[in-house]
Amino acid sequence: MTHWYEGPLAALRLRATGPDAEEDRLVTAAVVVQDLAGARPRVLRWLVSPGVTVTEEEAARHGLTRDQVERTGRWPAPVMEEVGRSLAAHAAAGRPLVVDDAPAALTLLDRELRRHRASSLGAYLAGVPLSVLDPCVLDTHLDRYRKGSRQLDALCVRYGVPAPPPHDAAEEARTAIEVVRALARVFAPRLQRLTPGELHALQEDWHTAQVRGGAARPARERADTTWPLRPRAAAAV
Repeated sequence: MTHWYEGPLAALRLRATGPDAEEDRLVTAAVVVQDLAGARPRVLRWLVSPGVTVTEEEAARHGLTRDQVERTGRWPAPVMEEVGRSLAAHAAAGRPLVVDDAPAALTLLDRELRRHRASSLGAYLAGVPLSVLDPCVLDTHLDRYRKGSRQLDALCVRYGVPAPPPHDAAEEARTAIEVVRALARVFAPRLQRLTPGELHALQEDWHTAQVRGGAARPARERADTTWPLRPRAAAAV
């Protein structure tokens, strides 16, 4: 029997102008699909001209120049449409979606869809649930007594996965898939009997416990226990 972690997985990776999922804007995005462990992945990439001024420092964080972002990046609205439709297709196919630090990434995407499409991530999914696998949440729960970082580069070291090159959202997405596969093999006795949908539900509780216990990493400094998508602030509703 092929377990879920050896089968089809997709991954989403977003890079923004800054760490604030509510206010910052998307610059690069990637969706990677791997049908079987070891198979050649399929990759979708986007470069966005975010509609706000991007400083040279912000562009450099993505391995780009300000001129590249502004001249080569696409207008945000069609990109948000394509990313939203891509995730909806994976949800409809029942394909688990690997999203490292899911509350930051999915919240950013939801706010960008609202900003540029007058819609939401939920509207694109049309009631079809995503089965999200968050490497940070999984690792923090399954190896809870290990000290040190839970960020993707640290997880690469922990699970023997080559680190991605810098500034490459697609390679980071592919690496996140490999980390989830490697993590699941290590903890197979605890994970192989669970479906991705069951794991999604468990991660909601695990993330809440991690935030309340102080295990959240700096990207979650708001201490928001909601996973994988933060609700909108009351003033923004």
